[in-house]
Amino acid sequence: MKTRAAILSEVNGPLSLEEIEVGDPKNGEVLIRMVASGVCHTDVSVMHGLLPAPMPIVLGHEGAGVVEAVGPGVTKLKKGDHVVTAAVSHCAKCRQCLSGEPFFCSTMMPLAFGGCMNDGTKRFRRGKDEVSHFFLQSSWAEYTIAPEHIAVKVPSELPLEKLGPLACGLETGAGAVLNIARVRAGESVAIFGCGGVGLAAIMAAKASRASPIIAVDMLDHRLKMAEELGASETINAKGTNVVEAIQKLTGGGVDWGFECIGRADTIRQTVDSTRMGGTAVITGAMAAGAEVTLDGLGLILKSVKANIEGGSIPDVFIPLLIKLWQQGDFPFDKLLSAPFAFKDIGQAIQGMEKGEVIKPVIRY
Repeated sequence: MKTRAAILSEVNGPLSLEEIEVGDPKNGEVLIRMVASGVCHTDVSVMHGLLPAPMPIVLGHEGAGVVEAVGPGVTKLKKGDHVVTAAVSHCAKCRQCLSGEPFFCSTMMPLAFGGCMNDGTKRFRRGKDEVSHFFLQSSWAEYTIAPEHIAVKVPSELPLEKLGPLACGLETGAGAVLNIARVRAGESVAIFGCGGVGLAAIMAAKASRASPIIAVDMLDHRLKMAEELGASETINAKGTNVVEAIQKLTGGGVDWGFECIGRADTIRQTVDSTRMGGTAVITGAMAAGAEVTLDGLGLILKSVKANIEGGSIPDVFIPLLIKLWQQGDFPFDKLLSAPFAFKDIGQAIQGMEKGEVIKPVIRY
């Protein structure tokens, strides 16, 4: 069948809305009519060449839509089901996947960025040429293919245009607090970066009854949003020694530091801001080959953990986030833009890059 998709053909090139051919779903796959998709910094990093991916490619990995057809072997989903396509790209077969850690899948990187589906083939064509996939879903297309094991069924009465960002950015930020750190009531936290990931971490920290919750950013309007969502203290990093300020606020450093930007300086600040025996959770992705210098003595006294997709099992965690939202404990919809039309996807990306929009959503 034919569909419209946003195609990236070269690094720093424009997105082109074109008609492409979508193949039938193969074993364990479903055909999804996308209703909406979030826009994530990971998509933009590929556009700028900071993360590698084969082109031409259809990006997008925060999709929400309706199952239109199922391939052979599909047992979890049926036609008409509403789903969110989680960004935890995994094979469902390796040791890590079978041990309940799909976010550490041994083939996660090639599945997310290699351009193919689980079987090593592609489902998109533009004329005679194949077009690559992204995170096994390519949600910047009106119709797409995804493995059923990354598609999370959600209640049909919920607005799909709100749910897509749960698939990556919001799942990653909330999962850092709830799954990786498992922050307990009364523990202190500092969140570096108040974009979608950082603000999701702040909401999760509030739901965990952490105290204090310190938000760090360089944009006052984002710090104001952080306060509205649960931060008890805010620090504008412009002209401020952030580490000294956090140590003064907490009497020596926080129990948990969360880096949600992906910069060498903020990773160092996050580690240095934790107390002796504290832990820094690193989420932000840096360019391949980038280096971070840390205090060697400090690393003997502290811990550093990696956060990939919030350490979540999507079929469990995304429904939990939806339940917390329905209870008023995770008001993530406050971060979402009014939906952009598909033809305006470039404006959505520009708004996010300029800091004018926290979490853009595309509505098909």
